Amino acid sequence: MDRIIILCNGAFPTEPYPLFLLDGAEGVVCCDGALEKLLSYSPEARPLAVVGDLDSLPDALRERFSACIVHVAEQDDNDMTKALRWVLREHPEATDITFLGATGLRADHTIGNLGLLMEYTRLFDLGERRLSAVDDNGTAFAITDSCELHLGEGRRFSLFSADNSLRITSEGLQWPTDGVVFDAWWKATLNRTSAPIVRLHFSHPSAALVMID
Repeated sequence: MDRIIILCNGAFPTEPYPLFLLDGAEGVVCCDGALEKLLSYSPEARPLAVVGDLDSLPDALRERFSACIVHVAEQDDNDMTKALRWVLREHPEATDITFLGATGLRADHTIGNLGLLMEYTRLFDLGERRLSAVDDNGTAFAITDSCELHLGEGRRFSLFSADNSLRITSEGLQWPTDGVVFDAWWKATLNRTSAPIVRLHFSHPSAALVMID
């Protein structure tokens, strides 16, 4: 099972691309109450697992899907992290893990969940696995070192990092990031790709977040 969707309990997607990913997934893991949203979209859906503290899952659904319920009561991690940990443990063969519903509804959840994409590069041995969060407005993913991104020309592009010692020089962006000090969130946002390939050169390995439309 290579392609798994983790469906979070934020804004359910409505645009063609995220729904295409959901429809084409080999398996779906729901974060707690996100199961209700999945069933509203696809009443016959059968998730691989429903993971979380179950604080937002109705009793009727808890009974109906008891065979795939994974109750994780601890509150140190959110349900998105609990679901990812379950996928990495139970499906180590998964190479492409996409979060849907990780944004929207609450700004604090959105910011926290997108930040977690960078944190996961430190918390887990991801190897060659691709992790991304997709919503109706675009895609976010973490990078940890110099890389080439084949994104296409003319796409909106934003770059974030919590490491203010990191310097990232760039090729293929309308406004190069060469002089950016990552000491404020807005510093490398609202950019645009000016070439089909964006090359980013890190001063040292660290975590950064890329957001594209």
